[in-house]
Amino acid sequence: MEGLKECEANLVVHLHPSKAKSVSEAIFSELSNLLFTYSETFGGVVLAYDPNIRSNLGKVLPGIHPHLGISLKARLLLFNPKPNMLLEGEVVKITPQSIHAVVLGFSSVFIGDEDIRNDFKHKIKSGKEEYISQSDKKHKIKVGTILRFVVKSFDQDILHIVGSIADDRTGCALWMDKNSDKWTQSDSTTRKTKNVHGEGFQS
Repeated sequence: MEGLKECEANLVVHLHPSKAKSVSEAIFSELSNLLFTYSETFGGVVLAYDPNIRSNLGKVLPGIHPHLGISLKARLLLFNPKPNMLLEGEVVKITPQSIHAVVLGFSSVFIGDEDIRNDFKHKIKSGKEEYISQSDKKHKIKVGTILRFVVKSFDQDILHIVGSIADDRTGCALWMDKNSDKWTQSDSTTRKTKNVHGEGFQS
C-alpha cells in the first residue's frame, strides 16, 4: 500500500538519572510516546520502531535538571498519505451520502457523495446499507469491505483522510483484484467527472 515508508533516524533520548539502572526499558518507554502521532521531524505518523542502542552508557547533560543523553539509531515505519495516493481501508459505516472507513486501524476516512462515482448506487438490503455497482452487481461496498480509494487530503493533527472513489482504480479491493480485466477496460462514461485535489519492528 502507498503511504508507508521506512527511515533510519539518529536519536538522543533524554532520561532522568534515576533510570540509569534500567536504560533499555526507559528508552522503549520514551519511543512508545512517538507511536501514532505525526512527527514533523520524520515526516509521517510513527507506526513502529526498531531501536539499536549503541551503549547503555549515557552522557550526563548539565542544567537545572541534569539528565542522561543516550544516543541510538532506530528504524522507523512511517505513514504519510499524500494526494492522489491509492490506499486501502476497512469500511465501518455506510450512509446514502457517504462512506466511512479506517486505515491501519487508526486513521479515519471520509468519502462524500460528490466523490462516489455514479456507477455506485446506494441500496438497503435486509436493513443493511451498501453501494452496488450498476455495471457489475457483484461489485459491492458494505461494512467490512476493504475499500481501495484515492487520497484527496490528510489532516496531520487529527490523522483524518478525505478520500475519493471517483475513478475506476477504486472500489472493493477484493473484487478489483479478481476482476482487473474488467475495471482496467471499463467505459469511462460510467464515471463522474471529478477533480481529486492535490497532485522486526516494535509497535
